[in-house]
Amino acid sequence: MTTPAPHTPDAPRDLVGIGIGPFNLSLAALAEPLTGLDAVFYDQRPDFRWHPGLLLDGARVQVPFLADLVTLVDPASPWTFLNHLRARERLFPFYFAERFHIERAEYDAYCRWVAGNLPALRFHHQVDAVRWNPDRCLFEVDYTQLDADGEAEALGRTHTRNVVLGVGTEPHVPDPLRPLVEDPAVPVVHAADYLRHRDTLLAAGHVTVIGTGQSGAEVFLDLLRHRPAGRERLHWLGRTEALAPMEYSKLGLEHFTPDYTRYFHGLAEPVRDRLVAAQWQLHKGIDADTTAAIHDELYRRTLDGGWPDTTLTPGVHVRTAGRIAATQVELHLEHEQQKTRSRLTTDAVVLATGHRERPLGRLLAGLDPYMRRDSSERPRVDDRHRLVLDPCVTGNVYVQNAETHTHGVGTPDLGLAAWRSATILNDLTGREPYPLPARTAFTTFGLQGGRPQIPSARPHRALNPLVDGI
Repeated sequence: MTTPAPHTPDAPRDLVGIGIGPFNLSLAALAEPLTGLDAVFYDQRPDFRWHPGLLLDGARVQVPFLADLVTLVDPASPWTFLNHLRARERLFPFYFAERFHIERAEYDAYCRWVAGNLPALRFHHQVDAVRWNPDRCLFEVDYTQLDADGEAEALGRTHTRNVVLGVGTEPHVPDPLRPLVEDPAVPVVHAADYLRHRDTLLAAGHVTVIGTGQSGAEVFLDLLRHRPAGRERLHWLGRTEALAPMEYSKLGLEHFTPDYTRYFHGLAEPVRDRLVAAQWQLHKGIDADTTAAIHDELYRRTLDGGWPDTTLTPGVHVRTAGRIAATQVELHLEHEQQKTRSRLTTDAVVLATGHRERPLGRLLAGLDPYMRRDSSERPRVDDRHRLVLDPCVTGNVYVQNAETHTHGVGTPDLGLAAWRSATILNDLTGREPYPLPARTAFTTFGLQGGRPQIPSARPHRALNPLVDGI
């Protein structure tokens, strides 16, 4: 570990990161050895946690372990997953386990190991606002320092030449189900909180899982495995027209390469919007191992004759929902293809309805006059992952996992974390501390340009020259 750049309290930072999820953690890990780069990262949580409600036994990350925080741009980094195993004296057991895809709990433990060793991270810091100060040509970042109980302890302000947003996503609850979540009488929980409510859900008479993606499949499988044969009393419903497998062919995965990201960014806005909606199976389907495990478990329960008390129905959406006598939930369903309707009474609901990009409006209200937007009023993001701002703003605001509309389905994918972080750092420093490959896919997307080329790093508009050694 290198010694962090000294920071004088009144001096502006080179970079302030907002949020410490995997993507900003990747950026912090790759920034750590860059001598002279003064960076700090804030998060309101007490420590690093990655989807704790979904760290189910056996649930695996859907990208190989090489898609850790740093390896795909710097395999010699001290923050690789393999070095984490070495530090924990687990490298030989991992070698013999022959695992290319690791469990989510292990990925979480790896990230917590990295987070616990990076001096630039500041947990218990809630960022309240970001503004541009035209007199100083700097961003002002206001924050509240929180105590161990999450209560406000002190107010602070940091000035910085650049900002990177990595505030992540938040659980999505469809509108018809919002009133149910707000009333705790009958358990209606998002899958993000599944493990916290698992005992209550297992004890419920009848449970309905809504959402036919990967998290819905994992929750359904976990409930199925822990309920008695013949008395499972489980429903699994979702809007997709099938319990569809995730696209995981080798050439299909090239949609998660820098080549495709650059191609997608160059398309017209209406084309990009159409593609994002059409490519859901690239990242919202169910992996083959999970579908096989569900089928195996259901099949096992037919050995003594009869069928398990389960109903799996895709192509269904919830029109409305309400409570019955404060002890049950009634779901009003409609089948998309048949255009038929029915009602389902259940004792508990798990909403595996995914996550959405966290809105940035409140946080960036102070920058709103400077932001350039597309025809749908979404922030425009350039090919270097920067918000497009008025030219009078000489600093940059980078975004991580808030640019699906401009960069495509690879935006939330862990496999592109290190590449995007390196792209940001190359642009930020005006140098090339992390050389990036000119080509990453066998597929050539589009007819023009031949082999894709990456833009050369260009000098940053506001960053003071950093010392040699980057």
